[in-house]
Amino acid sequence: MKIAVFVSGGGTNLQAIIDNTKDGILKDVEIVLVLSSSKDAYALERAANNGIPSAVVSRKDFDSIEAWDDAVVSAVKASGAELVVLAGYLSLLGPKIVSEYSNRIINIHPALIPSFCGAGMYGIRPHKAALAKGVKVSGATVHFVNENYDEGPILLQKAVEVLPDDTPESLQKRIMKECEWKLLPEAIRLIADGRVVIENNICRIR
Repeated sequence: MKIAVFVSGGGTNLQAIIDNTKDGILKDVEIVLVLSSSKDAYALERAANNGIPSAVVSRKDFDSIEAWDDAVVSAVKASGAELVVLAGYLSLLGPKIVSEYSNRIINIHPALIPSFCGAGMYGIRPHKAALAKGVKVSGATVHFVNENYDEGPILLQKAVEVLPDDTPESLQKRIMKECEWKLLPEAIRLIADGRVVIENNICRIR
């Protein structure tokens, strides 16, 4: 299965996918495009270091959302990708890409949806919110993408204990290592193996 990975920053989740393809865990998966919302994203270096084609399609470079949306769709179509993976991608996708790749776009969110999600909840913010609320567990969620932030069908979730001395940064790091880097490759593998079915907005794994 060919995938396009969308990024905005450092690309640690991209690296987890790359490592899993090299290790043979994702043996039938090929990353055919890394698309970044920023020309400064370190994820682009990760792509270059591994011989993966990349493109920068930044919203600010277009006069309208429609033109940007068209450019994103064109880049994905040209790559031949069958699945779009949002791996730390901070832009809300346009309606055309969501429609064209309905049930073929997944995202990793650093919290247990429906907690600490939605517009503005990215980066360190979900972890700050979790600690401010005093929750005892947090984690990460892989979900399919629709028109709204973090509202698509949930595919996988994994939790970790919130420790008494956690800071937002320590919680973020532990969720990345123990949840995100494991969940996202596993979600891709399940989809590539044809084991994911969506019925009535609920994911079922066969």
